[in-house]
Amino acid sequence: MKARLKNEAGVVKEVKVGFSWTTFFFGFFPALIRGDLKWAAIMFITAAVIGALTLGFGAWIPGIIFSFVYNKIFIKDLLEKGYRPADEQTQAELSTKGIVSEMPKAV
Repeated sequence: MKARLKNEAGVVKEVKVGFSWTTFFFGFFPALIRGDLKWAAIMFITAAVIGALTLGFGAWIPGIIFSFVYNKIFIKDLLEKGYRPADEQTQAELSTKGIVSEMPKAV
């Protein structure tokens, strides 16, 4: 399911809720392309450190972990930046997934 988030200026962003296949296959690049430099750097540094500690064998482990949590992190960051659910269906889905508890009415 895709969540539609809208800010006060009317900009709408669609974000997939759940497992991030793009993060699974491409690591930190999806975050970089989305302009989420903070999490792209965190993913890259985590993979580099774990890869160095395990002589390269463990560099894929952070990618798997971030695949499960990155979309949720990205949605929470957008909500902190002033985005709100664009419709009731998105609001209900985010509440069901535990991403938000109580939100004001959809924009």
